[in-house]
Amino acid sequence: MTSVWRTSGWVLLGASLILALSLGIRHGFGLFLAPMSSEFGWGREVFAFAIALQNLIWGLAQPFTGALADRFGAAKTVIVGGVLYTLGLVLMGFSDSALSLSLSAGLLIGIGLSGTSFSVILGVVGRAVPMEKRSMAMGIAAAAGSFGQFAMLPGTLGLISWLGWSSALLALGLLVALIVPLVGLLKDNPPPPQAHEQGLVEALREAAGHSGFWLLALGFFVCGFQVVFIGVHLPAYLVDQHLPASVGTTVLALVGLFNVFGTYIAGWLGGRHSKPKLLTALYLLRGVVIVAFVYSPLTIWSAYAFGMAMGLLWLSTVPLTNGTVATLFGVRNLSMLGGIVFLFHQLGAFLGGWLGGYLYDHTGSYELVWQISIFLSLAAAVLNWPVREQPVARLRPVGAA
Repeated sequence: MTSVWRTSGWVLLGASLILALSLGIRHGFGLFLAPMSSEFGWGREVFAFAIALQNLIWGLAQPFTGALADRFGAAKTVIVGGVLYTLGLVLMGFSDSALSLSLSAGLLIGIGLSGTSFSVILGVVGRAVPMEKRSMAMGIAAAAGSFGQFAMLPGTLGLISWLGWSSALLALGLLVALIVPLVGLLKDNPPPPQAHEQGLVEALREAAGHSGFWLLALGFFVCGFQVVFIGVHLPAYLVDQHLPASVGTTVLALVGLFNVFGTYIAGWLGGRHSKPKLLTALYLLRGVVIVAFVYSPLTIWSAYAFGMAMGLLWLSTVPLTNGTVATLFGVRNLSMLGGIVFLFHQLGAFLGGWLGGYLYDHTGSYELVWQISIFLSLAAAVLNWPVREQPVARLRPVGAA
């Protein structure tokens, strides 16, 4: 048992560091909206579309990178993802048109993220730790990604101020390249399928016929919509409301800091209470927080309070959603099935990122997008409530109901 926990500890450390780099840098992309749009005379929709495309490509690629990781181990998948992510950042630093920005920030970084983020990395963690500790371990790894956001946002702003936006992206590319040597900590060697184990087609068929799988996926769509809209557009929204530009960076950093606690607590609670019911409560609380922020007088301190409250709820959905998928279907195909659920998250992310820019350019306000976010919170709460956290019949003990 000591040997098992030693191996699990190294895997968890490697997973946490990779997620901190991958997601920490990704969460700072909103800081490049203003300087790039200003230099090239773009409306906000150009940059918003590139980031929305990134999230869409990330989601579309995720089931495939997840399936590769499930079958052949995560190492090769993460290495390729890290290389593409690095290349995308470098080329983004030289982008001077909507097309080059979409190809670099959108296509390359989107594919890179699919190999270095939640579905693949949490699949490794889920296979490495005992079942009773799985939700907690996923919460710890997700919290590390949140700490990366807290640490990298002020660092990214500092790089932009010191080097300019282009050189800052090149520096971030060097940081992402560190993912490649960190792969050595991911001891993930899935055993070859046995005669009684599911293949990909059987796993897909089983999940497709399970209502809880689709309810989780549709609820995760809402999470993607909200976090990308806020992450990309909140700094600009606060400037529009006559607050200093530094406030937006601080708010997003607070989101990252408090999300460290939120994801850890969510993982801990998920091991003791119904994860779908916790998801219902989480989405309802998001709606309350957004209403309080948008319809109360806006000050620097109310913006900071929004960052702290939203941070507690930010990626807390991740260990709960992935943990529920693992409970329902087991861990053999967790990266792939989690990747399909995550695809819905990224469809929401695409819509939230792009729609924010589109509606702003056409109405001069983010008001309608905030209202959509509130409505979606209620919808996600309703969707998650009926999910039963019970393994499929294939995984139940003989004679169990």
